[in-house]
Amino acid sequence: MKALFTGGIKSGKSRLAEAYILTQPAENKPYYIATTEFIDDEMQARIRIHQQRRQDLFITVEEPVNLFKVMEKCPGPVLIECISMWLNNLLYRQMPPAHILQELEAIMQLPCDMVLVHNEVGLGVIADNLLARQFVDLSGRAAQLMGQYCERVFFCSAGLKLQMK
Repeated sequence: MKALFTGGIKSGKSRLAEAYILTQPAENKPYYIATTEFIDDEMQARIRIHQQRRQDLFITVEEPVNLFKVMEKCPGPVLIECISMWLNNLLYRQMPPAHILQELEAIMQLPCDMVLVHNEVGLGVIADNLLARQFVDLSGRAAQLMGQYCERVFFCSAGLKLQMK
């Protein structure tokens, strides 16, 4: 089972994805792969909220870059929070978008159950700088790729989810 939760920032997608994976049958606690890096005090506060909400319901692995290597070692279901930050981290490290999409496709082909969280960033105006446009384009292509592989896709807004697939 592969499921994608997408939506805007503060749409409730992380909370909904966490609740969803916890309702799926599994022999072990699900893994929670956190991709966000501590870059400033405000980001640390956001991360703390996620950590407090998870409590001990998950086996947490913090990995901002080497997602495939971590994923192939996880024997149980995996929640990835979030693909958008992972894309950001790789672009920041100047990894070519084609390579990023190849790695994402390899991740999607892994046989484990996974729930992915991804920000929908393509609903606004076209950004005025090259890096932002590259991120939006990469994010959109990544969302399409994940949507192809996932059996279920949910769009989240106002703390609610709408099943698209």
